[in-house]
Amino acid sequence: SFVDKQLDDAALQYKVLAKKADPNLLPKTYYADRDFLENSKTSWWTSGFYPGTLLYLYENSGDTSLWNEAAKKLDLLTVEKDNKGTHDLGFMLYCSFGNADRLAANPAYKKVMLQGAESLISRFNPTVGCIKSWDHNKDKWQFPVIIDNMMNLEFLNWASRESGDTKYADIAKIHANTTMKHHFRDDYSSYHVIDYDTTTGAVRNKHTAQGFAHESAWSRGQAWGLYGYVLMYRDTKDPVYLAQANHIADYILNHPHLPKDGIPYWDFDADNIPNAKRDASAAAVIASALLELQQYVDAQASTKYMNAAELMLRSLASAAY
Repeated sequence: SFVDKQLDDAALQYKVLAKKADPNLLPKTYYADRDFLENSKTSWWTSGFYPGTLLYLYENSGDTSLWNEAAKKLDLLTVEKDNKGTHDLGFMLYCSFGNADRLAANPAYKKVMLQGAESLISRFNPTVGCIKSWDHNKDKWQFPVIIDNMMNLEFLNWASRESGDTKYADIAKIHANTTMKHHFRDDYSSYHVIDYDTTTGAVRNKHTAQGFAHESAWSRGQAWGLYGYVLMYRDTKDPVYLAQANHIADYILNHPHLPKDGIPYWDFDADNIPNAKRDASAAAVIASALLELQQYVDAQASTKYMNAAELMLRSLASAAY
């Protein structure tokens, strides 16, 4: 089938990637035009993606060489359990150790993740009601929180289920609720960076760091928000999160600037549409979120989300991308 072929192709690609990969680093970006693989240290936010993808491909194929390659990278990543300088520990540890533990339950994997969850909640400020995203740009922001951080809450929900301690999931809920209150505009598009006052918890700035403009809708940010509220609904079954996810999905899918092939421009409000660059990653995140969201909604919405996700995946798998 179409899906089987894509997964088989991906496994082959990852075997080529494994041969090029630096044994002490994580693959980050490949530049085909000059056959150059850019790597990252384990502290980079995407460090969990390579082992996580290897584990998904192993799960599909049963090819132990993929598992073995992932296991080597898990050894490198273990150190990040003590990293209190990032909000991205869900990306880094849950994509990697979380999938490894799901496929082959291991107390050592759980220990790494629980310590990582402890590191992550050290960044929570109860006055603000959020986990701090970044420690840089102190001249500009006091307590910056980016929409991307919604993606790391799944990790905290897991930590509460695993440990029996509700504190992790409680923080995830407070963060999700604060984000729902301040990150979204009336049309359910989201800001990228909300800067809070640490003394009062008030909003100081509504900014962007990666989008076109402060008031624009940066596509990957819309994707992070959608996925984040889908998984918060999955973990809590709170209908407020389901409603939020539906609103964000409808904002994306009904947007006049969403191209016919379903792959968004890098920003919905970029100034050079239709010549603006596309964001394949945003499309992949949106498609994944829609495939899950369609299970939780009525038949009409389910069909809409399923068709949109399939279109995006077929586009991403085409020669154009």
